[in-house]
Amino acid sequence: MQDSTAKPIKIFTGRSNPALAEKIAAYLGIPLGNAKIENFSDGEISVNFFESIRGSDLFIVQSTNPPGDNLMEMLIMIDAARRSSAARITAVMPYYGYARQDRKDRPRVAITAKLVANLLTEAGANRILTMDLHAPQIQGFFDIPFDHLYSSVVLINDIRHRAFHDNLVVASPDVGGVKLARKFAEELGTDLVIVDKRRPAANVAEVMNIIGDVKGKNVLLVDDMIDTAGTIVNAAKAIREKGGLKIYAAATHPILSGPAIDRINASVLEKLIVTDSVVTNHAYSEKIETVTVSHLVGEAIKRIYEDDSVSCLFDSKNITEKLKQLH
Repeated sequence: MQDSTAKPIKIFTGRSNPALAEKIAAYLGIPLGNAKIENFSDGEISVNFFESIRGSDLFIVQSTNPPGDNLMEMLIMIDAARRSSAARITAVMPYYGYARQDRKDRPRVAITAKLVANLLTEAGANRILTMDLHAPQIQGFFDIPFDHLYSSVVLINDIRHRAFHDNLVVASPDVGGVKLARKFAEELGTDLVIVDKRRPAANVAEVMNIIGDVKGKNVLLVDDMIDTAGTIVNAAKAIREKGGLKIYAAATHPILSGPAIDRINASVLEKLIVTDSVVTNHAYSEKIETVTVSHLVGEAIKRIYEDDSVSCLFDSKNITEKLKQLH
């Protein structure tokens, strides 16, 4: 894919999700760049590129979950690349940490998503590539080019080939996720159901009402991320109580912190389908299945490198075949 007359493309990875980065590089047909990232005894992070990146179109793959060290690692890699004369630096963040802190909804709190945007830009990033932001308006926090991918094109294609696609309705586990759920419902040709809930405290969800008919239906709950799994598990329970048959869930980012795995295993959910946008060291669960977004991110990188449009990647219809043709 590389024109010898063009600036060379380089793909490097941080330590948050090297498996995804390797799949992306394999899709592009190029090796991952050679870099060493390590910690000093006091915890400080050191980055060293072991090959020339001068004049290159550089892509750094790093999800910021958990955000602390992984975010700092990304910033240091960007700074090292800028100081090594990379021509363009794209921060590839399959998961953008701190996206839930996108506005001042209480007195005396930070808008941390904006702070992260400032840090990435000041470090030297020239472009951002991410997927399924928890708050899409975060794109407006940046004054550099920003590409926002949607894993729904991959998840929907996967769901089309599953048996429970028949007799299906799509449900949003809360009012805030209606837009995403509507996308799934439209693409899958199903009705849309909304679970109306009240959240009394952070990471605590209380289901209030089901808007729509789930009786005698298979139900697919969709969300952008699953953290402690309280929302999705409570929604599934409420749907079952209203007569839902087999209940499944799909989400982009499987954060799965705290009691998430225990809650999922004990829930009425048949399966939870997630992507490999993040790596979490959670216990194995037979209820969780992972689909890769490497070909989606890889194709986006290819198109950015070639100064081509990425909008064709927003269509889920036959996305796998389409990406094969494009590649």
